[in-house]
Amino acid sequence: MFSPKIQTKFTKYIHRPSSSLATILLSSSSLVTPSKISTLFHFSLQSSCSPLQEFIPQAILPIKEYRIMTRTYTTLSSAAGLFSHASQLLDEMAHRKRQKSECVPISDVYKMVRSVILEPNMTNATMVHALAVKRGSHIDLYIATSLLTVYSRSKEFGSSVAIFGEVLDRDVVLWNAIMSACVENNRFLAAIDFFKEMVNEGNEFDPTTLVIVISVFSNLKSLAQGKVVHGLSVKAGMFSDTVLINALIDMYAKCGDLSSSECVFVEVECKDIVTWNSIISGCSYNSHPEKSLRYFRHMVSCENQADYRSVSCAIAACTSLQEIGFGMAIHGWGIKSGYVEDNYISVANSLISLYSQLHDIYAAGCVFKEMVVKDVVSWNAMIKGFFRNGEAPEAFDLLRDMQFVASIQPDIATMVTMIPFCAELMLLREGKAAHGFIIRREMASELPAINSLINMYSKCNNVKKAEYLFLTMPNKDLVAWNTMIFGYAHNGQSREAQILFKTMMSCFPACTLPTLLAIVPSCDSPDSIQFGRSIHSWSIKLGFSSQLFASNALMDMYISCGVLLDAFSLFRSISNGVNVTSWNTIIAGCTQKGHFREALEYFDLMRKASQVHPNSITLVSVVSACGNLGLAVEGKLIHGLALKTGANTDIRVENSLVTMYGRLGDTESARLAFNLSHDHNLCSWNCVISALSQNEDAKKALELFRSLEFEPNEITISTLLSACTHLGAMTYGKQIHGHVFRCGLHQNPFISAALLDMYSNCGRLDVAEKVFQNSPEKSVSAWNSFISAYGFHNFGLKAIHTFYEMIRSGIQPTNSSFTSLLSACSHAGLVDEGLMFYDYMLHKSKMQPATEHYVCIVDMLGRSGKLNEAYDFIKNLPTQPEPGIWGALLSACSYHGDLEMGRKVADILFRLEPENVSYYVTLCNMYVAAGRWEEAVELRTMIQYKQLKKPVGRSFIDFGLR
Repeated sequence: MFSPKIQTKFTKYIHRPSSSLATILLSSSSLVTPSKISTLFHFSLQSSCSPLQEFIPQAILPIKEYRIMTRTYTTLSSAAGLFSHASQLLDEMAHRKRQKSECVPISDVYKMVRSVILEPNMTNATMVHALAVKRGSHIDLYIATSLLTVYSRSKEFGSSVAIFGEVLDRDVVLWNAIMSACVENNRFLAAIDFFKEMVNEGNEFDPTTLVIVISVFSNLKSLAQGKVVHGLSVKAGMFSDTVLINALIDMYAKCGDLSSSECVFVEVECKDIVTWNSIISGCSYNSHPEKSLRYFRHMVSCENQADYRSVSCAIAACTSLQEIGFGMAIHGWGIKSGYVEDNYISVANSLISLYSQLHDIYAAGCVFKEMVVKDVVSWNAMIKGFFRNGEAPEAFDLLRDMQFVASIQPDIATMVTMIPFCAELMLLREGKAAHGFIIRREMASELPAINSLINMYSKCNNVKKAEYLFLTMPNKDLVAWNTMIFGYAHNGQSREAQILFKTMMSCFPACTLPTLLAIVPSCDSPDSIQFGRSIHSWSIKLGFSSQLFASNALMDMYISCGVLLDAFSLFRSISNGVNVTSWNTIIAGCTQKGHFREALEYFDLMRKASQVHPNSITLVSVVSACGNLGLAVEGKLIHGLALKTGANTDIRVENSLVTMYGRLGDTESARLAFNLSHDHNLCSWNCVISALSQNEDAKKALELFRSLEFEPNEITISTLLSACTHLGAMTYGKQIHGHVFRCGLHQNPFISAALLDMYSNCGRLDVAEKVFQNSPEKSVSAWNSFISAYGFHNFGLKAIHTFYEMIRSGIQPTNSSFTSLLSACSHAGLVDEGLMFYDYMLHKSKMQPATEHYVCIVDMLGRSGKLNEAYDFIKNLPTQPEPGIWGALLSACSYHGDLEMGRKVADILFRLEPENVSYYVTLCNMYVAAGRWEEAVELRTMIQYKQLKKPVGRSFIDFGLR
């Protein structure tokens, strides 16, 4: 408000018409503000003699001096393709010519209204409107149109409609203004209604009218109606208008009809910069970056001066195409042309995204540092670049600098950028902090933010929190449903995912491809194959069968459910259009589910019958299959292929090769593959330590651990404890236990399970019990280790009691749980209890028995002397018995001296594994025990003839450290 001194002067001069009140204002040292002008209006309305029109324009002028007065007049067909400019069309459209007979007061009111348009707000709008009503000029078309525009830009659409309704003699400019107001306030259907009313009343329209209507259909993605307007413009003879043509180019691109957009572009004889920008951005919008770059080259070759929008779009296209060379060329060309980063923020932002996505974070950082003015998009692009290049700490540091150094508050785009990376990196603490920030900044109503939080909590294994967010959402879009369904499936809650999917179908019957990709992972066992087949049928009905993403997901689903024939049949049905992802899906799926030979068969087929070349993911799966099958020659051939193609430099391939050689027992090759790599990560060290530990080189594994270049994680510690278990080196194990406490890893359930195994195998069951009791979180692995420890020390009843306690605690037993329990029953001679638990596993837990379970049952029956029952049990198995099962029965026959049964079982084993010397030695010992020396000598001769050798046994004694 004005100071009392100025108010006194105003009161003094209010009755002096010849006095200029502007002199009072301009002579005051106080800044003229809208609140002061409001006071002047208050005084003037009480006065009847002061000619307010003399001083109000001059009083407003000082306001314009400290505000930005420049205004860029753009059209709807700008390069960025944003139709928000449609609301500013009144600044561009042809205006009426003023009549010389107009009185001076109306002229000044008009100037005031035009001044208010520059900084529209409700206070100024209502005051100027009141003045216009007092002067009787509100019915003037100029004043009415301007007031309508001011109210529209002040987001008072209702007032704009009211003013429009008060005007009886409407011209095309007023009609355009009300339609532009509809576009500006996202009332697209209302704009169409006004256009229909305008035509029905017989009012003529101009090119600006059609530009506004085209922008409406562009926002509504209504291609058919847009084409009608196109035809109308041709019929009306307005197709030569450049602004209209540019709007049509942009409309077709935004509606997904790029070919029509290009046809309109070709018909333009005199193309301006907006025309070129419209087609360049339209190609990028329709995922054709190569066309976008081609048009950019053509524009430059035609000596058309590109502006910063053209350069930004071209750089974005280079980012999509991974064209760093051409992107750098455009960067240099932009600098030469004057579009440097510190003058044009959009160009700099595009460059940051380019260099970040092409993994040149240093170049991106240089562009960012050289920017004099940075907007929130600049900070978001740089933060995303750090995350994308695996530099999360730097990203969080930059986020802090953004708030506390640059004083720029993160927006919803910042959160939506950061939270997905928190999900991928399992950064639950940082994700919770982002959640708190969203609540404090009142962004919780933003659907993208909540959807990203649901995804983050789901991937961080906090599905309860994700479920709470989903249930409390007032409005759920399709993305929210898809995210929650995937969250359930990702956390093993298949039943909940399928129930939610069925509920969603009643709300969104027309689902999209992401819905299919979200629900398919819930079908991950043979029990869900029926539901999976129904999903397959549903996807065909919706037309997703031609989508490779859908086919790949369904193939993986069939493999997970164990229905390989269906997966292979689906693969053959799309064999003409498969890409490397399809081959990787079938190969990696077979490898992950234990179908190693099938994986190798399809890899061989890929090499012979396809033009698609294997990539690093393919080789990782194939190398793993060779390692699991013990195929040393094939594994080395794959290693040679990796060297030939250069894939051996991929750290994932290097790690898989180390693991493969470890499984093949070739520790020298494993260490060589590790040493040849120049880029190790913690996984590399874990792989080589595990390879040494598994092949009786546990001492070397411990020595290698001393050279570890990274902070060990739970996998490293568990592997080292396994090495101590093999060595019986409890002294080393105690030292590692101490390291676990110092690093704060003693609460990790996997490490607790490894410590249990180590102490129990080293004869310290009492310490193992303390480790178990002090574990804050007892995982199923810890329970299994504890049951196995009791069985190993011949405490069968305690093992059974621990099994019951595990069930009472809410932990569901796994296959390993029953393996440990059956083994404990076998060692303790608890045959009836063991058979009872085996029946419980079959019928109540509904688990599919594995080879180790069969071995435990045969060993349990054989130890108790029930050899015939064990033999009948093997014969009645639903699948072909593995050699290990027959081997357990052979050992029992040797223990009880049943030579006849032993010979029968040995003959079977000789056919299954003719190179396994232990079977020959066991039968030979049985012959010797029975006094049948001739058969024993004959068997020894056969062993020598086949040059079979039994591995040398070794014993270890832990005598402490030197």
